[in-house]
Amino acid sequence: MTNLMTEEPAMGTVHQLDDHRPDQPAPVPVSLAKDPTTPESGAPVVEAVDRVDNPLADWLSVPDAPVLPAWARSAASVKANAAALGRLTWWHTRFHTFRVPKYLFKTVLLAARGFFRATVGLWPTLSAQDHTATVKALRAQVKVRPEDVDLAARLQMAHFERTRTRRWRFGAAAVGVAAAAIGIALADPVLQTGIAGAVVTPLAYLGRGKETQFLDQGAPPLRVDMSAQQLNDALRAAGLLKSGRAGDDEKDAPRVSCSMGPVRDGRGWAVIFDLPRGGGKTASDVLAKREVIAQELGVDEIQVIMSRVRAAKGGNAGRVSMWVADDDPYLGALNPSPLASLESFSVWDPIPFGRDARGNRIEVPVMWQSMFFGGLPRRGKTFTQRLMTAAGLLDPFVRHYVADGKGGADWMPMRAVAHRLVMGAEDDAVEALKSMLQELLVEMERRFALLRELPTSICPEGKLTPEIVKRYNLPVIFVTVDELQEYFTAMEREDREQVINDLCRIARRGPAAGFVSNFASQRPDAESVPTKLREIITLRYSTQVVDRASSDMVLGKGKAAQGADASVLSEDHVGTGVLVTGPASYVTVRADYLDGTGFTVLCHKGRALRQAAGQLTGDAAGDVTAAADASGVKLAPVLSDVLEVMRHSPRMFTTDLLAGLVNIDEDTYGDFNAERLASELEAAGVKRTSKQVKISGSNGAGYQRRDIEGAVPAEILLNAHG
Repeated sequence: MTNLMTEEPAMGTVHQLDDHRPDQPAPVPVSLAKDPTTPESGAPVVEAVDRVDNPLADWLSVPDAPVLPAWARSAASVKANAAALGRLTWWHTRFHTFRVPKYLFKTVLLAARGFFRATVGLWPTLSAQDHTATVKALRAQVKVRPEDVDLAARLQMAHFERTRTRRWRFGAAAVGVAAAAIGIALADPVLQTGIAGAVVTPLAYLGRGKETQFLDQGAPPLRVDMSAQQLNDALRAAGLLKSGRAGDDEKDAPRVSCSMGPVRDGRGWAVIFDLPRGGGKTASDVLAKREVIAQELGVDEIQVIMSRVRAAKGGNAGRVSMWVADDDPYLGALNPSPLASLESFSVWDPIPFGRDARGNRIEVPVMWQSMFFGGLPRRGKTFTQRLMTAAGLLDPFVRHYVADGKGGADWMPMRAVAHRLVMGAEDDAVEALKSMLQELLVEMERRFALLRELPTSICPEGKLTPEIVKRYNLPVIFVTVDELQEYFTAMEREDREQVINDLCRIARRGPAAGFVSNFASQRPDAESVPTKLREIITLRYSTQVVDRASSDMVLGKGKAAQGADASVLSEDHVGTGVLVTGPASYVTVRADYLDGTGFTVLCHKGRALRQAAGQLTGDAAGDVTAAADASGVKLAPVLSDVLEVMRHSPRMFTTDLLAGLVNIDEDTYGDFNAERLASELEAAGVKRTSKQVKISGSNGAGYQRRDIEGAVPAEILLNAHG
């Protein structure tokens, strides 16, 4: 007790936490230095060869290059190249086999020339001309000194020797020729052929000339030749390379460094070169000098295809890829559109569009994009614009909204498919266009509201997907407007501003909701197509225009300076244009050809696909002419065309109806007047309930649409109106 009382009470106990932790390995010190030993075991580690202080680092570095050439890196590549070699060999075999008779005839001619040359060459020997010089010299001396007997004897001996030599040489030659002739005559035919070949071949070889070309060329002769020296001279003349100082060796002047070529590539020359450093010039400067370079190379600028080589392909700011065609690469046979032979197509895949100068297939992805087509009339602008729509025809989950300001026959087949179709730029058509745009805006907002409510598992990016299209019946919407300038010209200022704003909203926000805008205009200036609309378009295509300023209006400001210049195209380049797909991406394309008949066939296919998928809606579902075509009933052409002109009007004056018919087909309706129109419609079964119509308070001669529809069989009307 005493001890307990005298000890101071403990205030607390100190614990070492490390004593209560499980056993752990000792911490390893971290060092950024390359130490030759490890702290744990002291065992040596492998020394890095790329140390700065390693004198063998460069020598021991493994080259970052593939061991095998590009064609041998895969079995598929080897097989493809072997197959290509086989096709090439077979082609040359057939090419030269068909020309064997020509080659035999040419061989005989060369052998005859060789025989003549051999005879001329052997004649001095046979005639002993080596003795003739001596005889002539002695004869001249004898004439001067006839009294010299010794000289006369020497002349006689020389003459005898020449005569004897001639005899045995000609005799030996005659015996040899006779023996050969007898041997050939008595020999087996196979041996005769061999002997003839053995004789003719050296004679033909002897008869050849410096310019003789025995075999025909498998490829046409080169129209354009190019070398590194020509390239340097052209760039120097264009001011892209500095000229050497006077008196300096030409070899010391700045030159480009060719990483490939110049080499033959198809029907042209290809080269990839780097501009020399220190000159202050870039690849963009080269593209801007395309016309000058073409002139220095002796070709048209349309034959010079240039582009920058970006870093992704091993390029830099001074590397240029150039291809110079032998002739105009955009002329020749048309490119038939692959869409014409397809039964269906998905617009989620790139659309086949055309071919570039080298014949490579160009495909354009249109989802999440908007497009603008421009150019002069009758250069294939509308035909090219229809390619995009044609692809959408073969996808039943694409809904078409189409407006054609011209109101001609180009877009008329779309009445079989289009959910909304506006034809012309008259007052009723303008109102129909405004209503169509309002309908599109309402649909766009409805889709955005639906997409916002969908879970991320279904709509991860807040955009339309192929699964959402089918699951929620939200088809992709193609908004096609051709001849925009016709609508803007026909509108009042307020309506014009409203329509422009609506189109801008559709082009700007619509892609996320599955809207694909496809606009076109002949005059893409600020008055016809405002800049604020053109500048938000992502894909642009221009056929021939009058100048670089017009080209920039379609393709974008500054594009002509970068090389994307549609003004270099000529009137011969119908269906060819410049396609801009990005800030620095462009290509000149010869678009695929799809004529009006082919486009009509695709419209009928599209209608059948939509009927099978339950996607035939809007105007197409109620179109009388389309319903008749689908039922196999052929309406009178004048009846069908009048219904098309009156698409947006329940009644129309005769004068306006005649103007609309002329716009559709001037060749057919150009000579029509009121009396002939009435006669043709009466023959088609139209019975007019009234010859006068009242429109906006005015009375005049005209037609009611219900009277025109009355001439259509009842079953067709029932099918058209559901």
